[in-house]
Amino acid sequence: MAISTRQFDAVVVGAGGSGLRAALQLAEANLRVAVLSKVFPTRSHTVAAQGGVSASLGNEEPDNWHWHMYDTVKGSDYLGDQDAIEFMCRKANEAVIELEHYGMPFDRLDNGKIYQRPFGGHTSNYGERAVKRACAAADRTGHAMLHTLYQRNVRAKTQFFVEWMALDLIRNQAGDVLGVVAMEMETGEVCILHAKATLLATGGAGRIYAASTNAFINTGDGLGMAARANIPLEDMEFWQFHPTGVAGAGVLITEGVRGEGGFLLNKNGERFMERYAPTVKDLASRDVVSRAMATEIKEGRGAGKDADYILLKLDHLGADVIDKRLPGIREIAIKFANVDPAKDPIPVVPTCHYMMGGIPTNMHGQVLAGSKGGAIVKGLYAAGECACVSVHGANRLGTNSLLDLLVFGKASGEQVVKDLASDAVSHQELPKDAADRSLARLARLDSAKSGEDVAEVGAEMRRTMQLHCGVFRFPDSLAEGVRKMGEVGKRAEQLYFKDKSKVFNTARVEALELENLVEVAMSTMVSAHARQESRGAHDRSDFPDRNDVQWMKHTFWYKDNNRLEYRPVNLKPLTVESFEPKARVY
Repeated sequence: MAISTRQFDAVVVGAGGSGLRAALQLAEANLRVAVLSKVFPTRSHTVAAQGGVSASLGNEEPDNWHWHMYDTVKGSDYLGDQDAIEFMCRKANEAVIELEHYGMPFDRLDNGKIYQRPFGGHTSNYGERAVKRACAAADRTGHAMLHTLYQRNVRAKTQFFVEWMALDLIRNQAGDVLGVVAMEMETGEVCILHAKATLLATGGAGRIYAASTNAFINTGDGLGMAARANIPLEDMEFWQFHPTGVAGAGVLITEGVRGEGGFLLNKNGERFMERYAPTVKDLASRDVVSRAMATEIKEGRGAGKDADYILLKLDHLGADVIDKRLPGIREIAIKFANVDPAKDPIPVVPTCHYMMGGIPTNMHGQVLAGSKGGAIVKGLYAAGECACVSVHGANRLGTNSLLDLLVFGKASGEQVVKDLASDAVSHQELPKDAADRSLARLARLDSAKSGEDVAEVGAEMRRTMQLHCGVFRFPDSLAEGVRKMGEVGKRAEQLYFKDKSKVFNTARVEALELENLVEVAMSTMVSAHARQESRGAHDRSDFPDRNDVQWMKHTFWYKDNNRLEYRPVNLKPLTVESFEPKARVY
């Protein structure tokens, strides 16, 4: 098959918040940049973020970045790297004001300043009480952000490849990344995008779980590409289960509901969070609230005929407040739960939401070659949920996700501009086998005469993850999960289409996506089985306590032989004193 080659200064894979923010930095520097996206950019999953973006603007009450940093370090259960966390929290105000100047339609206070609401884990004076830090555009903040950044990119003449899927990274013998092999989803055409710099911004991989708030496009494509290119994945055992997904549907109900004054009830009408987090109650961090809800359900206090969900009450706020601050939530509740939240509580359950781990990077978006030292993969960058600069550690605070996209999307873009200007990265000759791996994967799918059905293997993967690696984790179950995922991985190597006469390119895309998801699921299960402690979102019944002596370290998973390495957490910030680990209570 003849493969065409197109050449760019930079290729950005993914057109969500981080990809668009990075691309804007590149396009405004007059670089030739291509942005690949499986969907139209404004359909990227950032559009589903609801509650806000965190910044210590102090528009309604005193706040400062140091308190924000403390909350983020504490929220991470002290697994976050404090230099990166300081960098993000200090940049937050600048990032939000810059977005405001781009035309982001934030809600406003009467004095014209950006409206801010409380959010889980956000406090003033180092945990004293809840603080209003989440800058919101009603309950559609991600939607507003994505459209704002897309329009700005159109103005900057960014070149988009819409409905294209990146298949594999291209590396030379020295290990440098020279671009990607990609496929146009409509035609099946395979093309080499040859670039000086390649930036992965492919988002999360929540579709490894049966119950997830993630869109169907969130299939960990960047992580699969990295793993196949011998790049490790960091801290993959840490998955956030959002407390409030619509029961039976998984659709997200923003934490902003509780920020506006909503609260959780068990079947007895009890506000049970007062028992688990007496200071901030329903606005504790997400792992704390999710475990409390799961415990209430497990102990028989769940609501409904099967006692399998919790009630989220907000009718006391009044229809006017709900329609002004939470209009999308009312619409979601009516459509997916058949409940009008202005009259009745919404049935909710903890649902897989966010990936704290990912492709290891430094603060400038440069991808790290491994767990030892600061060696980077030349020509490769990553930002957003697919990256792990480790500002989220073992548990992400709500609204820090959109902040992560802005701060590290821009930082990675700035680093690419700097590297190109200094010739630190440049066009190198492509290896002769640049596209061979991708072509072999496609040829195997197209020529297989027997094997495994894509839907069946995917369903088994999701069942395995949900059963063996959920909110609570048990030793025998984790060991069984590792074994089962090994079987799923072997089955995923034998995918085929039973009726080739009915195969359209979307079927091929689903098979390719499943191969990426399996890499993510395996890294998660193996890493979780190895971490013998409970920290943040990782809760083990046999090791119920956090173990700072042995496990204050990041996990690095390598695809070859499911190998694990570790690196100590960086407890030293850039300019301020460290926040020393202590008991984490709310």
